[in-house]
Amino acid sequence: MAENLAVPEPRQVERVSRLVQQDLTLWTTSYLRQVAVVDACCAVAAGMLAFEARFGGNDAGAAVYFWLGLALPGLWLIALGLAGAYDTRFIGVGSDEFRRVVNAGVCLTAGVAIVAYAAKVDIARGFVVIALPLTTIVDLLARFALRKRLHRLRATGACMRRTVVVGHPDVIGELAAALRRDSHHGLSVVAACVLGGNTPETIGGLPVVGGLGNVVDVVRRTQADTVAVLACPEMSGARLRDLAWALEKDGTDLCVAPALLDVAGPRTTIRPVAGLPLLHLDHPEFSGAKRLIKAAFDRAVAGTAIVVLLPVFAAIAVAIGFGDGGTVLFRQTRVGRDGKLFTLYKFRTMVTDAEQRLDVLRQLNESDGVLFKIRNDPRITRIGAWLRRYSLDELPQLLNVLRGDMSLVGPRPALPSEASAYGHHMRRRLAVKPGITGLWQVNGRSDLAWDEAIRLDVRYVENWSFLLDLQILWKTWSAVTRGSGAY
Repeated sequence: MAENLAVPEPRQVERVSRLVQQDLTLWTTSYLRQVAVVDACCAVAAGMLAFEARFGGNDAGAAVYFWLGLALPGLWLIALGLAGAYDTRFIGVGSDEFRRVVNAGVCLTAGVAIVAYAAKVDIARGFVVIALPLTTIVDLLARFALRKRLHRLRATGACMRRTVVVGHPDVIGELAAALRRDSHHGLSVVAACVLGGNTPETIGGLPVVGGLGNVVDVVRRTQADTVAVLACPEMSGARLRDLAWALEKDGTDLCVAPALLDVAGPRTTIRPVAGLPLLHLDHPEFSGAKRLIKAAFDRAVAGTAIVVLLPVFAAIAVAIGFGDGGTVLFRQTRVGRDGKLFTLYKFRTMVTDAEQRLDVLRQLNESDGVLFKIRNDPRITRIGAWLRRYSLDELPQLLNVLRGDMSLVGPRPALPSEASAYGHHMRRRLAVKPGITGLWQVNGRSDLAWDEAIRLDVRYVENWSFLLDLQILWKTWSAVTRGSGAY
């Protein structure tokens, strides 16, 4: 076990711990201050716009609403504070921050309506209907921009929480790799405390500097401000409680990861039973009203998109046809929901005899799974490379969505040869329809390792919801315009 970290004096430990907490408090306070200023500016802008839209300065009683618009920022900040929109736990990650902003908007609107009714105050409904929803929408967009800015800072190593991970080597390695890859979560793993025997000196370049008995000492020596405890049998309830008490003295945050893989928050609830906090896991919903809503949304969007994009379809077809005179569409058998086979449509991006050349190129495969992928595939045409870069070759799959073979969002549609090689957990991907886009599309596309792509597909299946589909569709635009990972 690596013990090359110098042991500081007690006074030095106390001073370092205090400085670490000050640094953490400094950037979180600064960020929340920026958020509050942006919130207030959004409310001012929305109030003034509502005033101009409703009155245009022509109404004699408009002066009251002018001052009401100026008072809106204060009311909005109070509503956000009561809704918990400034909770440091939600800085930079998850949808809870945005959900709380929406809750603040709904509650403030309801509160204004109730107070006006109770006090018998005649408030112009047009002003309220414009001002409060507009404040909420503008603030959501502004907070999203601030979050993206924070993610860019975290990509450079700034605004991170120094984290010590406690658990077994295999799960520590997986977590450390995931946090390095997804820096926007804001956790930088600096050391590991390993449980069990056969303790290595490092785990994926991460130093192992202790065990369960000296977590607090390791936290102080590494100047960490967060401890993440992974699921392990050695960490009993009593030990976890004692660790929490010890970390409380220095103000160090404690996170506990349950033994659940890729299960989103909405599927889990904590229910106290006989004084024990039991984590209840709901089953994913693959049928019922939600599935019907998803299918209706998919077909409505696909049908509209086909009509709107007809000129684009025609231009691409002409470009492919003039390129080599071959067919415009590429048809291929893929595996759909519950293993049902269907014909997938794409714009042809390869030479006409691409399938016949495949055996010759198999030895150049760069994929680490059952997929065949090479970055500079000689079979791809010049127009095909451009279509692939911006995923325009996928547009004909809107026809598959309209026919009900595919969804807008879902796992990547697999070839029969790939599906036949699936293990038990991989077949979970077939529980829902494949999609034109998905978590694999917005998290790296072809640059993803095979295991990671499968994990993302299974994660989507386990946690799919209409809101998640909308989030993925929103992120797809950014992934496509960047063109990274497409080949």
